[in-house]
Amino acid sequence: MTGTKFSHPDPYSYRIGFDSYQETETIQGALPEGQNSPQKVNYGLYAEKLSGTAFTAPRHENKQTWLYRILPAAAHEAFVPEDASNDRMKPGTNESQLIYTPTQLRWDPFNLDKTADWVHGLHLLSSAGDPTTKSGLGILVYAAGKDMGKEAFFSSDGDFLIVPQQGVLDIHTELGKLVVRPGEICVVPRGVRYRVTLPAGPVRGYVCELYQGHYQLPELGPIGSNGLANARDFQVPVAFFEDDEGIPSEHKIYSKFNNMLFLTKQDHTPFDVVAWHGNYYPYKYDLGKFNTMGTISFDHPDPSIFTVLTGPSDHAGTAIADFVIFPPRWLVGENTFRPPWYHRNVMSEFMGLIHGDYDAKTGGDFLPGGASLHNVFSAHGPDSDSFETNSNIPLKPQKVGTTSLAFMFESSLMLGVTEWGLKTCQKLQTSYNEHSWRPLKRHFKNPNKSK
Repeated sequence: MTGTKFSHPDPYSYRIGFDSYQETETIQGALPEGQNSPQKVNYGLYAEKLSGTAFTAPRHENKQTWLYRILPAAAHEAFVPEDASNDRMKPGTNESQLIYTPTQLRWDPFNLDKTADWVHGLHLLSSAGDPTTKSGLGILVYAAGKDMGKEAFFSSDGDFLIVPQQGVLDIHTELGKLVVRPGEICVVPRGVRYRVTLPAGPVRGYVCELYQGHYQLPELGPIGSNGLANARDFQVPVAFFEDDEGIPSEHKIYSKFNNMLFLTKQDHTPFDVVAWHGNYYPYKYDLGKFNTMGTISFDHPDPSIFTVLTGPSDHAGTAIADFVIFPPRWLVGENTFRPPWYHRNVMSEFMGLIHGDYDAKTGGDFLPGGASLHNVFSAHGPDSDSFETNSNIPLKPQKVGTTSLAFMFESSLMLGVTEWGLKTCQKLQTSYNEHSWRPLKRHFKNPNKSK
């Protein structure tokens, strides 16, 4: 049976399909028939359109959802900046505040913060581009130990691709509820409001925020019509609403806007969408359902063969962000050095580890909850111990990664690193290069020397 065996149950039901058109209502008749904005919506609801693309985007790219809610999202006070955001997310807004380095970087597991909720547990680690021009991406890590209360959060900057490493996220969005566990991912599109609670204790993980466009399934090319992540395995929440009429309450709404945090307040719940229809919504995916492809003859294929989702640029085959995983898989290549080869890449590679040991790194220095960054043309590959072992191991069919799950955010852009990532978090390893590649031995035997 495919799929991950999760210890934490999922209490919610879902629709299925990637980028499919969905409609869902909690009260029969809440969805208008034959039109989107009738003069009077049934049950006294308001019609509100949520647009993820320009109105005039081509039909195959156009993303929009119609919401039918108790009160419009506009019914709130003015936004004001929240001072505490400055040292967590702001450094990515100004190119001069990012540090660019060709040095290979690796971080120990980032600290859990039991005092923070989801909003205040986010830290920008690396980025490229600018959310104000909808170009590039940001890479964040999160660590939280508290539930959000009567609050909601949304990003105006980009789509959040969330990769849990520890703990369970119960995500209540305007469009419904999702439970997301290590071994799953979810995407919350820009503009969608949500609240995160922690049913199994403190959480930690990674976020790839796509400023430019939206995530897609990669083209399959010669692979054919099936394989990698299949559209039928993506899950979409069904409508769910709260009705707090007659209950005095104040709700806070946090907006991530140009990598700064803004706050507003309102006197009613933001989760009052009774029905919706469209193709712009949050979704989740079980990485255990990824249909891995690989060689059945010789040589090690490019890591692009493990792409789950891609955020394409305007140039075909060149991504702003690819999300790649290294799941359990069989290696059978004949006369082949089976781990990743040594390479220098025009793309930047940010790696994280969800659980287990990554097969190209030994010695326990690349740990779950940590990360590494190999920027544009920064040379990297297996460490010395992994090279020696895999250069001499008998080549029999071998299943690797049976207890591990690593991933990569790969980008065509040169990634800058924030001061928080290089200094404040105090997790940067100072001897990564020294331990990984300086011990590599010379094996060259010059045939000309014997003449």
